[in-house]
Amino acid sequence: MDAFSSFFDSQTGARNRWNYDSLKNFRRISPVVQNHLKQVYLTLFCTLVASAVGAYLHLLWNIGGVLTTIGSLGCIVWLLATKTYEEQKRVALLMAAAVLEGASVGPLIQLAVEIDPSILISAFVGTALAFGCFSLAAILAERREYLYLSGLLSSGLSMLLWLHFASSLFGGSTAIFKFELYFGLLVFVGYMVVDTQDIIEKAHYGDLDYVKHALTLFTDFVAVFIRILFIMLKNSSEKREKKKRRD
Repeated sequence: MDAFSSFFDSQTGARNRWNYDSLKNFRRISPVVQNHLKQVYLTLFCTLVASAVGAYLHLLWNIGGVLTTIGSLGCIVWLLATKTYEEQKRVALLMAAAVLEGASVGPLIQLAVEIDPSILISAFVGTALAFGCFSLAAILAERREYLYLSGLLSSGLSMLLWLHFASSLFGGSTAIFKFELYFGLLVFVGYMVVDTQDIIEKAHYGDLDYVKHALTLFTDFVAVFIRILFIMLKNSSEKREKKKRRD
């Protein structure tokens, strides 16, 4: 309860402090950290493009599946095990992981394209807007203001994993699936904020590993995008079923 009350208190304080000048107030972030953030977001943009290429390759050749998922995880583990001074190798591994991740999400994207391409566009735009707004909020907030939420988010993620595990063993219901979907979206949106502030805080202490930080934000982006796309596809399917019943 203390954590939740402090969260709402911080939100009230933030609203009281909010004005147009706060959008231009980056003085709390040193020039070194600002340059690091530019590098992180540029790398993230390239990673998202690589992921889109992977999804397109799936649409062409139907390559997405278990193997691409395993390959993406393997590239991520290899990247994390590679020394930071091997910059080109780590960037190449990040791009490879993104391409394979895009191919893994390809079947879901293909389904959206077959049902209604506008759903895919809306899901991506919605994810990008959410990512941009919450990242900006984290950057403009006081240092470490949202980092205390990491414990709550970790607990939420653990709950989701246990629910998914229980559902796979004992069978799940529609209500549990909806809870996993919406609660998972809430958790990963929270991670967008916490991970952004965590990256800023680490950069202040000299951790300028932009490849690893871009990977963290890419993981958050994909997790939110998949859930938004799932929700929109589900809503579209329910609307079509209701329309058929009326006809």
